[in-house]
Amino acid sequence: MISVTKNLQPFINAAYLAWLESDPIVKCEMVKALSADAVSTTVQPSAEMLIPPNQPGRPVRPKLVDPLSLSSRRVHTAEGLAALIHAVAHIEFNAINLGLDAIWRFTDMPDTFYLDWLKVSQEEAIHFTLLTQHLQSLGFTYGDFAAHDGLWEMAFRTADDVLARMALVPRTLEARGLDACPAVRHKLLSAGDPRGAAIIDRILQDEIGHVAIGNHWYRWLCDGRKLDPILTYRSLSKTYRAPKLKAPFNIEARLAAGFEQQELDDLYDKVL
Repeated sequence: MISVTKNLQPFINAAYLAWLESDPIVKCEMVKALSADAVSTTVQPSAEMLIPPNQPGRPVRPKLVDPLSLSSRRVHTAEGLAALIHAVAHIEFNAINLGLDAIWRFTDMPDTFYLDWLKVSQEEAIHFTLLTQHLQSLGFTYGDFAAHDGLWEMAFRTADDVLARMALVPRTLEARGLDACPAVRHKLLSAGDPRGAAIIDRILQDEIGHVAIGNHWYRWLCDGRKLDPILTYRSLSKTYRAPKLKAPFNIEARLAAGFEQQELDDLYDKVL
């Protein structure tokens, strides 16, 4: 299935099985249990699992719709506050699958690549759990609101090339989360939800590290292929139809995640 260091193969198989799991609670438990050192060597995908589906395992709900059809709700209502928490939880659920996907899909990378994405997957599972528990305290559950599939659509487009994946998922879509966190935090505080705001603070700190991992491996791959990172990113964005980014940008967080000044200058060039 995947050719990597022999002692990591059971771990990668286990990550693949977690990727296939559709129950969010079970998926999070499987991710929590993942360890490159402690996975049983008996973990093997069955024969029918060896041809992966186009999408990871996910529950029947939430209903996935076009982003433009999603309703805009006032955050100062109980339903509006829950809808905002739900939207962030959906992003984090997708991010669990993205981390697992990077582990099993891309071959012949250094062992540290797989361990980095294990860390990402486990932290995303923590975020999802915190958000869904908070959602339940508000009287709602994950799946009560419609959601969109934009994050996974880009993952599917970049499934053929780890360089494109690193460029356009962690460094583009997940980096947009760095930009969005301050506004989301402000909305939650203005709605009288300090618990939700505290969860966003935790997510932002972890996501800086996740985007930094994407930056590291993107540049490592560019070095190996003798590509200019700036020019290559511009080309990949066009080829894979990356979404146009919108200001404001969280420059402090982006710098902490390893973006260079020329890359930040490019962001402003694209929105002017």
